[in-house]
Amino acid sequence: MTSRRNFVKTSAVVGAGLMVAGTGCAIGGAGAKKFISQRPEPGKRKFVSDAVEKTIAEVKAAIKDPELGWLFENCFPNTLDTTVNYSEVDGKPDTFVITGDIDAMWLRDSSAQVWPYLPLVANDQKLKLMINGLINRQAKCVLHDPYANAFLPKDEESEWKTDLTDMKPGIHERKWEIDSLCYPIRLSYNFWKISGDTSSFDEQWVSAMKLIVKTFKEQQRKDGPGPYKFMRQTAIATDTCPGRGLGNPAKPVGLICSNFRPSDDATIFLYLVPSNYFAVVSLRQLAEMSRSILNDETFATECIALADEVESALKKYAVQQHPEAGEILAFEVDGFGNRLFMDDSNVPSLLSLPYLGAFDVNDPLYQATRKFVLSENNPYFFKGKAAEGIGGPHVGMNYIWPMSITMRIFTSTDEEEIKTALNMLKSTHAGTGFMHEGFNKDNPDDFTRKWFAWSNTLFGEMILKLYHEKPHLLKA
Repeated sequence: MTSRRNFVKTSAVVGAGLMVAGTGCAIGGAGAKKFISQRPEPGKRKFVSDAVEKTIAEVKAAIKDPELGWLFENCFPNTLDTTVNYSEVDGKPDTFVITGDIDAMWLRDSSAQVWPYLPLVANDQKLKLMINGLINRQAKCVLHDPYANAFLPKDEESEWKTDLTDMKPGIHERKWEIDSLCYPIRLSYNFWKISGDTSSFDEQWVSAMKLIVKTFKEQQRKDGPGPYKFMRQTAIATDTCPGRGLGNPAKPVGLICSNFRPSDDATIFLYLVPSNYFAVVSLRQLAEMSRSILNDETFATECIALADEVESALKKYAVQQHPEAGEILAFEVDGFGNRLFMDDSNVPSLLSLPYLGAFDVNDPLYQATRKFVLSENNPYFFKGKAAEGIGGPHVGMNYIWPMSITMRIFTSTDEEEIKTALNMLKSTHAGTGFMHEGFNKDNPDDFTRKWFAWSNTLFGEMILKLYHEKPHLLKA
């Protein structure tokens, strides 16, 4: 089975010539540390970008710590090296990006995986075409089914074909998650802003964008529950929806329902706050594209009206009083007054809101929320012998996700906090040279998903950000 649920707990191996657990090195002569590239051989890489290769060499040379430089060299190109399948279909670029050890493409993961390469497209035509191809493929996927989160390369049947929902060939999994439709907008918008290229914003793309807005409105559930239901025969409670597939009750208040979180775990209360904030940002980006590229003021006005409505409802329902932390953002609400105080490790999360452009990092409400989610008042914040960070129900208790430590760096203005987080990432890759899905807070050799390209590329993106904005931290 190839689901995020069927993870394998893996341990690093110690031995002559093999990776040494916790050291990120190989045994050499007289025990000397050697940081051997973990990338595929050049001839076996799925996609090669000259601009990316140049960036790797430039940034690695500026990193004083050899282990940190080695991690960047392995992680930053991991998406290109191992997950990109590029071709042309009907004369147009077409790119299918698998998530790693699961041979399927998530709209969320694929967008995030190529995200750090966007600034390089001006200097690499091949790279620009590859991302154009992903925009084209994502539009096709949305039109195939806007409620699906993950897709297959061809119109084949999924292993989840018996799920009690409207499964179709070509869909890997049909878990409705707001962010699945936000990420393609984020990718399109920023690709346009950086490159000026509008060649992918054709009739197919426009139809997909209009279907996204239609789906958001359906999931406000003002006129009934809408067309989406999901149930799965499973022993894992978070892998299926209560309420006979509709989810727990939610009062229509202008927010958008999300049956699942970015972790692919079911929500408890349907109004997932981080994803609703992400939708506000995405709708405003879509409105700007509609005006500037499509000259469609009517659609732009529709997007802005929906963004304003969701934002207004967030101000009313998402801001809640916590008994210890004070006034902060809840993770989920239902419009009836119920709320869930926690944060999860995937993006969007409460921690990641400035990264997604939803909050200024210095906003007092965000800062209070950030303090909460990075404390033991968050039930999924774990502190152990190896590290501290946020996990989630998906992997289970006491497993920290490297992604959450990376996001802590993205949202920090404290250089000491950044240094501490960098050291945690450096000391918990279990000698593999890569980031993982989760690792045991007391034993990083006990980890899940040895090939998780999003986590790798996000780490590379973070190092690149430090290189441009705080290079002295990499020279220490």
